[in-house]
Amino acid sequence: MPTFRRPLSVMTLVLLSLSFLFAIAAESQSQDAPTVGAKLIGHWKLSGDAKDSSGNQLHAMSDGIVFEADATGPLPTTGKFPGRGQSLTVPHSELLNLGTDDFSISMWIHTDKVLDDDIGDLISQFDPVKRTGFQVSLRNNTGVTTNLSNERQLQFGIDNGTEPQWTDWGRPGGDSSILPFSMAELDGKLYAGTCEPGQDVKGDVYVLSADKKAWERVSVPHMANSVSSLAVFDGELYAGTAKYRVAGSALTESQNVNLGGQIFRLNAARDGWIACGRLPETEGIGGMTSYKGRLYASSLYKPAGFFRYEGGEKWTPLTTPNGKRTECLGVYNGYLWATGYDQGNIYRFDGETWTDMGQLGDNTQTYSFAIHEGRLCVGTWPSGKVFRLTEQNTWEDMGRLGEELEVMGMLVHNGKLYAGSLPLAEVYRYDGGQTWTKIKRLDLTPDVKYRRVWTMAQHQGQLACGILPSGRVDAMQTGASVMPAKSVAAGWRHLTAVKHKSRLNVYLDGTLAGSSQEFDASKLNLSTAMPLRIGAGAGDTFNGKMSDVRLYRGALTAEEIAKIQSSAKISNK
Repeated sequence: MPTFRRPLSVMTLVLLSLSFLFAIAAESQSQDAPTVGAKLIGHWKLSGDAKDSSGNQLHAMSDGIVFEADATGPLPTTGKFPGRGQSLTVPHSELLNLGTDDFSISMWIHTDKVLDDDIGDLISQFDPVKRTGFQVSLRNNTGVTTNLSNERQLQFGIDNGTEPQWTDWGRPGGDSSILPFSMAELDGKLYAGTCEPGQDVKGDVYVLSADKKAWERVSVPHMANSVSSLAVFDGELYAGTAKYRVAGSALTESQNVNLGGQIFRLNAARDGWIACGRLPETEGIGGMTSYKGRLYASSLYKPAGFFRYEGGEKWTPLTTPNGKRTECLGVYNGYLWATGYDQGNIYRFDGETWTDMGQLGDNTQTYSFAIHEGRLCVGTWPSGKVFRLTEQNTWEDMGRLGEELEVMGMLVHNGKLYAGSLPLAEVYRYDGGQTWTKIKRLDLTPDVKYRRVWTMAQHQGQLACGILPSGRVDAMQTGASVMPAKSVAAGWRHLTAVKHKSRLNVYLDGTLAGSSQEFDASKLNLSTAMPLRIGAGAGDTFNGKMSDVRLYRGALTAEEIAKIQSSAKISNK
């Protein structure tokens, strides 16, 4: 007999339909977000537009971002960020009030190997007045007095108006040193070049121990009194030497008469140096920086000199701007920039010729560079002021650091610009307009005319300051921050920044790359009325490409991060 089947009931049909819809929703959720823990707040695929695909309507406004096809990227099209002020802005929403909650940021970024600009900020939501919010940055800190102190350095930080916490990191070179002349970080280690002016000593390079309580000598094969410049170039550390005229700091002149002007490269074992040549007619190296894939160096003293490294021990002499000395060398918006040691001017180099960008106020010398909120900033003598470049290529007065006369090392740390001064060796924080807030005096040496906060570098989430004449390194930190030891290589990279309870973690290409020290999360409420900015922050605007930007409330797990990272096929070209 034929078999008859009972028709499905209405309730059964409803249940089957709901099951089918839930299955589709679950599949969609698995493509966009983890199924447990973290909740997707915003998802900007940057696949042809700046719309939010999370369903929360957090659409971004584009200011000059180009959406273009990219066969090597994680999506068919990506957002191209030219690094000249362009960014994406997500208007404020209650969904963006992160409070003290855990949160996670996931994105694909692409940077070129050869650069003519800082890399810049990746994503931020930060109130500079209240000093509240977060930022994720990828920086080349060029022009920090005579140094290129950080190369392709990733930084993830949070703050809620905390006051700087200071730590004494000791005295590289011991009692014979009067100054950490130069500082740079390589592979998670901080190196310092000293000025040691005694007759029977010489300046040298020292590396800070892991516990930050001692400095180990990595002796440079030269006899001059200073290692005046350090630069991280193409993943290697270069050191330049000088016969520093200590009397220029109103101290007893050095008894060491050996000339500098030599440059060395730290070997692969990190225990010795490879000679890279001597710059002709050069008593001391003024500054070094990387520009368009080449290393450049300047002369500290007369005759003026500017040189390009050709490999081995060969340096090519190049023209100088009107025969004037260039000291500090920085890179910004397609050009190499130089401070003036013979007059208070700034000069711009395009790889072939120099352009005089004018005098800054009535100053006679310019000393240092920093990039803050997408603008090039310069420290000066003798006004003790900082100036910044306008869109019209004129110079805007940012105010004076207290009653100080000279501005030397400057860096952006955890959302704010800091600068060091002479003659009292004070550190100031820029608080907008022409307002500089004194943070701390770092040198109390009696019976000297000049005390200086000479240079700065970022190390393990802290801002290190080199001080004259105490010869010490003091470090400060606000809020909490993490800096992975390894620099971020060029090409497509997957980045995840996670705030999880009392730590900040950073993952690169699905692997944990760095963790912060523990902090009290209850004191760091990040809620702010500021918009979310993609490709912009307290430093420079992003120079590169970006795709698949995600913001979650909650901490992504390592497994969830790996799943997101492995879902895309990247060639890394």
